[in-house]
Amino acid sequence: MSIRSAQSIRSAQSIRSAQSIRTAPEQHEDVAAPVNAPHEPYAPETTTPRRRRRGGLGIDRRPGWFVYAILGVVLFGSAYPFWWSFVIGSRDNQALGSAWPPLIPGGNFWSNAAQVFDAIPFWQALANSLIVSSVITISVVTFATLAGYAFAKLRFRGRNGLMVAVIATMAIPTQLGIIPLFILMRQWGWTGELGAVIVPTLVTAFGVFFMRQYLVDVIPDELIEAARVDGANMITTFLNVGLPAARPAMAILGLFTFMTAWTDYLWPMLVLPNNPTLQVALGQLQSGYYVDFSIVLTGAILSTLPLLVLFLIAGKQLISGIMQGAVKG
Repeated sequence: MSIRSAQSIRSAQSIRSAQSIRTAPEQHEDVAAPVNAPHEPYAPETTTPRRRRRGGLGIDRRPGWFVYAILGVVLFGSAYPFWWSFVIGSRDNQALGSAWPPLIPGGNFWSNAAQVFDAIPFWQALANSLIVSSVITISVVTFATLAGYAFAKLRFRGRNGLMVAVIATMAIPTQLGIIPLFILMRQWGWTGELGAVIVPTLVTAFGVFFMRQYLVDVIPDELIEAARVDGANMITTFLNVGLPAARPAMAILGLFTFMTAWTDYLWPMLVLPNNPTLQVALGQLQSGYYVDFSIVLTGAILSTLPLLVLFLIAGKQLISGIMQGAVKG
């Protein structure tokens, strides 16, 4: 190779390198932003809200007219018998024989109530029903809560067998044990005493089963173990852990037990002939040859009023207790 060709090749390479250096800033001018360029204000992207579809899981739905219609029918069917009893109880016996049943109360309710007070020992029977129902309710709620907590959270030998035995007693009809129970009460000399009605129902199998089924899921085992690690004994653990969690179920069981004891008729009629409860006393209103159903329905309304007052007083506390006792998983 000659010297001239080598010099020409070197000169060509130097020219190409110089051109590439000159054109490099020009190629990046469009990419790099100027330093002193003004900043544009930030504009957040606007998105159109999505419409919530009805029927999706996790989406709140407002009840429609169909739900309110069903609730209205249920409310009417539940309240109409009580209203009709009040309408007939505020009239005379001839209102039952009219072609169109009346729907507006009359003006004879207080006079019919006065006849009820004169025909039966109403106030004594009312006091007996209050004593019997209150004692039975307190006893059933107390013993059922203790037994339900033991069956649900304590480990002892024969637990499952005892629970099966308790549930099996629910299959025995009440009428099957009336005769031997009456013979036992007569031997003890309790006929005519309120204890004959209270003692056989101090605890119920349904109450034990109900509290056991409620406490078995609502109280975590880890919470009980943590209380024992902290040094709490069995009674302290029940009072501080089991009892607060069991309050909603205790309120429901108490209402059901009080209502059942208040409306019981068969067993008090057998063992309390001269010291009746309210339901047994009201049965005397239709024991004659001529039955005035307006008087009978007036007595039924008067016997229902304490239950309505109880529900009005305890209804709000019952709902608040359920909300406070709820455990989120």
